[in-house]
Amino acid sequence: MSQSESVYAQDDMEKQRTELVSIIRRFAPGDGVFATTIPQLHMVCHDRPIQSIPTLAQPALCILAQGSKDVQLGEESYTYDPLNYLVISVAMPVSGCIQHATPEKPNLALRIDIDPAQINALIAEAGPMSVPTRPSGRGLYIEKIDTQLLDAVLRLTRLLSTPKDIAMLAPLIQREIIYRLLRSQQGHRLYEIAIADSQTHRVTQAIKWLNSHYEQPMRIEDLAREVNLSVSTLHHRFKSVTAMSPLQYQKQLRLQEARRLMLADGLDASAAGYRVGYESPSQFSREYSRQFGAPPSRDLARLRQSV
Repeated sequence: MSQSESVYAQDDMEKQRTELVSIIRRFAPGDGVFATTIPQLHMVCHDRPIQSIPTLAQPALCILAQGSKDVQLGEESYTYDPLNYLVISVAMPVSGCIQHATPEKPNLALRIDIDPAQINALIAEAGPMSVPTRPSGRGLYIEKIDTQLLDAVLRLTRLLSTPKDIAMLAPLIQREIIYRLLRSQQGHRLYEIAIADSQTHRVTQAIKWLNSHYEQPMRIEDLAREVNLSVSTLHHRFKSVTAMSPLQYQKQLRLQEARRLMLADGLDASAAGYRVGYESPSQFSREYSRQFGAPPSRDLARLRQSV
């Protein structure tokens, strides 16, 4: 690409971002996450710095139109901004942090949920797509955005202004978005979760099992048998995708759910710990403090005060 072409592409992308900012402001009129008439599309606005409560993030494409965001996965931290998008290819416990945001210049983003079945259908219909092949990595990654992907995302958001077109055109544009993600430099990470006989796909099955049964006792041998992998392969591949061992992953899920139960449902620490699978209140309090930096009562008081 020549220098003049590069400048033109940058100008074009800046115009796209400016329009995206305007659309998000329209459909996210205040602080929070807003559903839209396109079920998979959500608009996000934060007008103040925020340290989010850890959550079980589902597969999604996340694009920032304004601001930046830090995402924590285990001990690893990822930062993305309007020049880079974030993809979560498998459900994982993460937490997010926004350092800078004001009512005058809020953090503006959108999230497009990804259904692995859509990836399966696209691969089945399109056949080989020359997806780059590399060793499998994290189920969360950051990629540099380009004008083609941003254009497709922008066309999807424009449909919110013409509701009669959504049923016909939204599925087509969503397929294009998935196609462009698959063809990106890290598209293999999405491709592998859709291939039934791949080890990465089997790891996603282990993740699904843990997400549904996190409160139950878990033996790694039983989980490996469930997804047809050896214990050593499951442990290695699982950590490659999630940055955690299966036991660490289960612990994160338990502690996050216990925190939610105490904050949203008013359960005390002992009841919440028991609900998510802890038999010992002292062990629950100890692991909770290690995870969130304070025992349950003090952590909840801090959270309520921040809200």
